[in-house]
Amino acid sequence: MPQRPRTSPTWGGRFREDIDPAAARFSSSIEFDRALAAYDLRLSAAHARMLQAQGLISATDAQALLSGLERIAEEIASGDFPFDPALEDIHMNVESRLRTLVGAAAGRLHTGRSRNDQIATDLLLYLRDAARAAERGLYELCGVLVVRGREHLETLLPGYTHMQRAQPVRLAHHWLAFVAMFGRDAARFRDLRKRLRASPLGSGALAGTTLPLDRESTARALGFDAPSTNSMDAVGSRDAGLEFLAACAIGQVQLSRLAEELVLWSTAEYGFIELADAYSTGSSLMPQKKNPDIPELVRGKAGRVIGNLVALLTVVKGLPLTYNRDLQEDKEPIFDSAATLRDSLEVMAGAVATLRVRTARMREAASDPMLLATDLAEALVRQDVPFREAHEAVGRIVGHCVEKDLDLRGLSREDLRAFHPAFPAGASELLDLERAVEARDLPGGTARVRVAAALEAAEAEVSVRLGELDAEAAEDA
Repeated sequence: MPQRPRTSPTWGGRFREDIDPAAARFSSSIEFDRALAAYDLRLSAAHARMLQAQGLISATDAQALLSGLERIAEEIASGDFPFDPALEDIHMNVESRLRTLVGAAAGRLHTGRSRNDQIATDLLLYLRDAARAAERGLYELCGVLVVRGREHLETLLPGYTHMQRAQPVRLAHHWLAFVAMFGRDAARFRDLRKRLRASPLGSGALAGTTLPLDRESTARALGFDAPSTNSMDAVGSRDAGLEFLAACAIGQVQLSRLAEELVLWSTAEYGFIELADAYSTGSSLMPQKKNPDIPELVRGKAGRVIGNLVALLTVVKGLPLTYNRDLQEDKEPIFDSAATLRDSLEVMAGAVATLRVRTARMREAASDPMLLATDLAEALVRQDVPFREAHEAVGRIVGHCVEKDLDLRGLSREDLRAFHPAFPAGASELLDLERAVEARDLPGGTARVRVAAALEAAEAEVSVRLGELDAEAAEDA
């Protein structure tokens, strides 16, 4: 039977017919995996040098390959590279262009490797950079929160549980809670990067190769510590991508919690903050509106990032070893989550840095005497009253004030003693907003000295971590 031209010269020898056009479109990944181009070119250059060193290709061919790969990198950077959807993916696009540029030598580049170990290596290289970028974005947002916290060390507002006013806290203490959360998020990405240290390159399709490759040299050239220890695991696993998506999902969810507070606090009902115009929008109908669209979008995108994690978990859960084409579905969720978290961190840092705090409104809300009801119970505890007994007595006092529409602070010693004889003074003497905040002087508390120290520690941590990331980036460059 006469043979027709193949659209895929890398695997067409086995086939007598071209792939159906609809199937080709369905299976093509070049529209999204072109994001891996720089990593694929770097991998290919390291592989070509190793092949020459091992005597598997000539110095002339190696030099032609390296020159061609450099030319392709320039074309991609300038936007002149002729991406062809018919060539399926970034690997085949590069190889096809290389063949045009350097001729038959291009056919030697794939010696000893498969697209399976190639894509696994590309993805780990991408994840290393993406995890580092996420870590940086989180620490940069922490830096903004620390700066704003320093500005508002003396600003008091209610802390909430169940969306009800609970106890007074410093605004700096409140924002430091997010610094702690985002610090853990950053640590997840940092910890993940420690597990991206084994190179899949040289694993072949699944069982390695009979050719004398030097896996150690390519691993070192690509910034890995060593080759992967099991070729089947190297090409068939995507838990690194899952871990990255999980870290993104947790980070985006915690970012969503901050976004939710900005949305709530900017309402007329709260009136605690006003977002800058640069991070707000208006209404197409109601001219008075100033909408917190940026935090709302950050909040909404949490569902998208969670969905990306669920998507890849679902893809991987039923796959036998080793590589299956289902794994092509790993890249879009990973790329999307990386970009979504990156952009969300950037806009939230800008929104927090520029928002206006309405300190008087916050303090007015924090001055609600009911926020100090626990302090009243603890005054009884200091008189050797069991806490449960004290709690019950103060609960009856609160109920009495609510029923009679009384200000808790207006109750005299005699009024209080009607509910428990151990009260040592009147409510006005026992309850004071500033004193209540300062009395919470345990580690992690909201007393001024504790919060000031926490700000210092957080600022130092952010500085150290960003410095480490800068040093790593310089070393990689």
